[in-house]
Amino acid sequence: MTARLDVERLVAEYSKLSTPNVSDGLDRLGIKGAPHGIGPLWPACKKIVGPAATMKLVALGEGLEEPSAAMGSLEAVKAANKGDVLVIDHGGRMDVNSYGGIVGFTTQHFGLVGCVIDGVTRDVDEYKELGFSVYGKGVIQQSIRNRCDFAGHGIDVELGGNKVRPGDFIMADDNGVLVIPAEHLEEVLEIAQGCKATEEQIIDEIRNGAEPVSAHEKVAYDNMTQSEK
Repeated sequence: MTARLDVERLVAEYSKLSTPNVSDGLDRLGIKGAPHGIGPLWPACKKIVGPAATMKLVALGEGLEEPSAAMGSLEAVKAANKGDVLVIDHGGRMDVNSYGGIVGFTTQHFGLVGCVIDGVTRDVDEYKELGFSVYGKGVIQQSIRNRCDFAGHGIDVELGGNKVRPGDFIMADDNGVLVIPAEHLEEVLEIAQGCKATEEQIIDEIRNGAEPVSAHEKVAYDNMTQSEK
């Protein structure tokens, strides 16, 4: 497991990048880590980066007898570390709530930096008031109670068909959500930083009069994300 000081350093470095930068790094390494259809639930939703604290919700009658979905969500939050991102796998369901204001408040109160949901949520007004970032597939008004079951926390889950293990990094911003496997954090970061620097170089050269196509060809832009695998 990544040491805590390394986690803090990596969070700081990834926070300087965008998800497109990091997605380019994943592409270069041939790593699948870009869930589709999950994004910020309001325009001013802040960027989040941190290790995944995972939990899973399933259809009513298919989960654990205890705890309930609401109580299980609180157990998942209590078991997480400060700086984590709560990841809720609800299989992409759009008709059943996955998260609510009380759990959202508790998530922030326990020091987690945000929540990413493969599903929908309610109480967006409360998250906005808290300044607590929540990413998902959309918004719903109904309660989670008696509409789904809890299937555990601290387990391997999925976001949009992408595997997420406890401790993998989650990054989310205006462009979407990424999953960065823990064992590839350093190499993805290095490539992403290089991709960002290359794009900044192209922009700077065009600003200073370079011909745009030539500026791209100079750095072999079309091959920048070609997989190494």
